[in-house]
Amino acid sequence: MWFLTKTNSKISSRRQIDIKEVKEGILVLPNHEYRMIIETSSVNLELKSEDEQDVLIDSFQNFLNSLSISLQILIRVREVDIDSYLEKIQESKTHEKEQAYKSQIDNYTDFVAKLVSKNKILQRKFYVIIPYQSSSRGNDFRLIKEHMYLQRDIIARSLEKIGMKTKVLDSLEVLDLFYGFYNPSQAKTQQLKNDVTQNLTKGIYD
Repeated sequence: MWFLTKTNSKISSRRQIDIKEVKEGILVLPNHEYRMIIETSSVNLELKSEDEQDVLIDSFQNFLNSLSISLQILIRVREVDIDSYLEKIQESKTHEKEQAYKSQIDNYTDFVAKLVSKNKILQRKFYVIIPYQSSSRGNDFRLIKEHMYLQRDIIARSLEKIGMKTKVLDSLEVLDLFYGFYNPSQAKTQQLKNDVTQNLTKGIYD
């Protein structure tokens, strides 16, 4: 498959990044390690009053102190694919009958295209990664899932109390995240589809 190409050492990309599989939204790694990923919104402290800032900082500190596990916080910055956005806008013009609306669409797309040509539009996404390592040789995935789901719910509720929106990534979204990391140019034009990820998780493209 074009996004899991072989290197000169004949080791697949998936093995290089130590991913065994993604199952029910849980990233399965070697050595009985597991990860869940929560995407979160951000909070702009600059738009808050001084008292509100103090409350947010204290709340976040209390959240960190209450944790029974170590968390990883990932901030991903990537350039927004404006071309596909402009193409969708232009496609909408075909459904317009009024010439005035068509002209407005053309003016808008021209304006955005000129703006992007001089300035890169960046998108920031924030993720909280929940780790788990199984000490049991049996590795009962049902028990592992129950434990991780409990931690997920506790962390998500705590973040939402601070005013952040949370979204737990499912299996397709987890794979798409890694796909975007290792194939940024291809990810813009060729999206990862569910049927492909099913083949990946079954090991067909090893």
